[in-house]
Amino acid sequence: MLISSRTLPSIFALLVLAFPLQAADQPGVVSRSFIYEDAPFPQCHASTIAETPQGLVAAWFGGTHEKNPDVGIWVARHVNGHWTRPVEVANGIQYSTPDGEVHRHPTWNPVLFQYSGGPLVLFWKCGPSPSTWWGMMAESSDHGVTWQNIRRLPEHIDGPVRNKPLLLEDGTLISGSSTEFDGWRVHFEMSSDRGRTWQRTAAIHDGKDFGAIQPTLLQPGSGKLLALCRNQDGNGQILETRSEDGGRTWSALQPGTLPNPNSGIDGVTLASGTHLLVYNHTNRSKGNPRGRAMINLAVSEDGHNWKAALTLDREERSEFSYPAIIQTSDGLVHITYTWKRTRVMHTVVDPAKLQPEPFTSAEWPLP
Repeated sequence: MLISSRTLPSIFALLVLAFPLQAADQPGVVSRSFIYEDAPFPQCHASTIAETPQGLVAAWFGGTHEKNPDVGIWVARHVNGHWTRPVEVANGIQYSTPDGEVHRHPTWNPVLFQYSGGPLVLFWKCGPSPSTWWGMMAESSDHGVTWQNIRRLPEHIDGPVRNKPLLLEDGTLISGSSTEFDGWRVHFEMSSDRGRTWQRTAAIHDGKDFGAIQPTLLQPGSGKLLALCRNQDGNGQILETRSEDGGRTWSALQPGTLPNPNSGIDGVTLASGTHLLVYNHTNRSKGNPRGRAMINLAVSEDGHNWKAALTLDREERSEFSYPAIIQTSDGLVHITYTWKRTRVMHTVVDPAKLQPEPFTSAEWPLP
């Protein structure tokens, strides 16, 4: 049987997916470890990470499985070089009856954000499904040990729906948000008083030409923002929209240059101005039905044209997904992501030692 040159990249990608990758062997990877080895819940998802004055804090949702009412928000802190044992800090309990029956909803998508000189903030969602959930938030004044001011956000305000917000030069916290009850639609929410009051843009699209959710925010220049979005089309591309006025108005959504198998992404603009993006460089296929069997790091100078930097994990018919990425004060980059729905992987990267290369083919998935 003859094999065309266009087929070879995809065949090679399927072959390498069959063998677990040793990410630590790649230039730029400093360390790689699980945040926990065992926990009182079988599944986890949607991690987030932040740097506090006392070190790193991570959070995720965990329980029997996604959408189960027992799913709560769990937190671990990085203390003396090690992660503390996970602690549940929020759940969806609504009320209990005198006979001991408990009524609760699942929780979803925690997001951590550290204010300079202020509290560590935790946002999350609570409700039966993404189309009916509502936003919650809490604050910690002791770097994630205890949590206070737990409250529900105003109606129609969800907070950052999955990815971290940005604090703009004028003190405005801007969050990429989205809804799923009337198509998948993106909007943006802003608060200038640390979450006491909020403003919200209208949805920037009608959810018909593109189904987009979960924006991650990059900063390509002063006053300029770039949002990259998850695409409902499982064989589509990451979607892009730009703002020239600090997030008040946005351009029409357009396909970018990287693939997206309908899976979460997260990006960060480094102190140098370079952009990093963690995402699944795959599409959906027979051997990769969810498109999450490989997770990758890409590098860009403009947020549109990208180079391949790292393959963080790959294994056929496995799931590596829903990443979070930050740069800490020492210049290193910290990445967390769901590892096979059972644990949270924490990878540390030195961006100065990355050796990005141009993508060699338009075929998806790439090795």
